[in-house]
Amino acid sequence: MEQLKRYAIFAAVVEAGTMTGAAKALGMTPSAVSQHISQLETLLGLTLLHRSTRRLDLTEAGEVVWQGCQSLRQTLAQTELRLGEVRDSLMGEVRITAPVGMAGLPLAQALSPLLQAHPGLRLIIIADDEKRDLLKERIDVALRVGTLADSSLVARRLGETRMLLCASPAYLARRGVPTRLAELTSHDWLLTDLPGAGLTLPDEQGVPQPLRLAPRVLCNNVLPLRQFALAGQGIALLPETEVVDDLAQGRLQEVLPDHRMATMALHAITPEREVSHKVRRVLAALQDHFGRSAEVHRRK
Repeated sequence: MEQLKRYAIFAAVVEAGTMTGAAKALGMTPSAVSQHISQLETLLGLTLLHRSTRRLDLTEAGEVVWQGCQSLRQTLAQTELRLGEVRDSLMGEVRITAPVGMAGLPLAQALSPLLQAHPGLRLIIIADDEKRDLLKERIDVALRVGTLADSSLVARRLGETRMLLCASPAYLARRGVPTRLAELTSHDWLLTDLPGAGLTLPDEQGVPQPLRLAPRVLCNNVLPLRQFALAGQGIALLPETEVVDDLAQGRLQEVLPDHRMATMALHAITPEREVSHKVRRVLAALQDHFGRSAEVHRRK
C-alpha cells in the first residue's frame, strides 16, 4: 500500500508540474513529497525526474512509470464502473433464508415476477427453521416469523401470517367435522415435533386452551405434513401462506375457523440498513406481496 501511495504522489507531481503544486493538491509539505519521490527512485534504481529550479522533466524511466500510472487509473475507473453496475442493477445473486413453511409457495409468488423481469438475477434460498448467522453465511435477507429478539440486525415489517387447522374433505367425511375444541383430541393429528407436541387454541371466550394431542405423524417441518393432510391422514396445523391455493380449490378445508390462532408478525431482516439495489428490489417485492396478504387477512 505504501508503494501505491508513492506512485500516486509521483502522478500528482507530473500533473502539477512542480513539487510545490503537488504538495498543495495533496495536503502535504513539499519536503514530504520530495522524500516519497526519492524513495520511489531508490526502490526502482532509476531516476524518474530531471529536477531544475524552474521545472521537472520526465526521464525515459519516468515516462514508463507515468504511462503505468495512467493505465492503473483507467483500471480503477473501470472497476468503479463495474461496481456501480453491481450496486445498481438486478444482476448476480441474492441470498435469502426463510422458515420451511415460508420458503415455498410464498416466496415463489412474491419473487417470481422479479425473476421473470430480470434474467440476470439469481436467488439462493436456504429453507431452515433454525436462525442462521447472516454475516457469517453472507445472507442478504432473512424472513422471521413472530417476536424478534433484540439484535443489531435491521428489521423491516412485511405483514402478518398465521397458522390454520386444515384437513382434506375426504378425511373430514370419514371422521367427521369437529365443531368444538373438545372434539379435537379424538382426531388423527399431523404435527411438527415441538416440545410436547402441544397445541393452544382460543375457546369461545377467547381464552387460550392448551390441548394435549397424540400425533399420528410427527415431522420436523410442515411441508411433508401438508402432503399427509392432502392424502387424508389427519388434521395439520399449516401456514396459511402455504395452503392458500389448497383452501381456495377445495383440496383442504379449514377446521374450526372460529378458533384461529393469533396472527404473527412477519419481518425481513438484513445485516445492515443500507443494502444494494437488487436487495432493495427483493425487499420491495416481499413487502408488496405480504402487505397484500395481510390486507386479505384483515378482511376475513
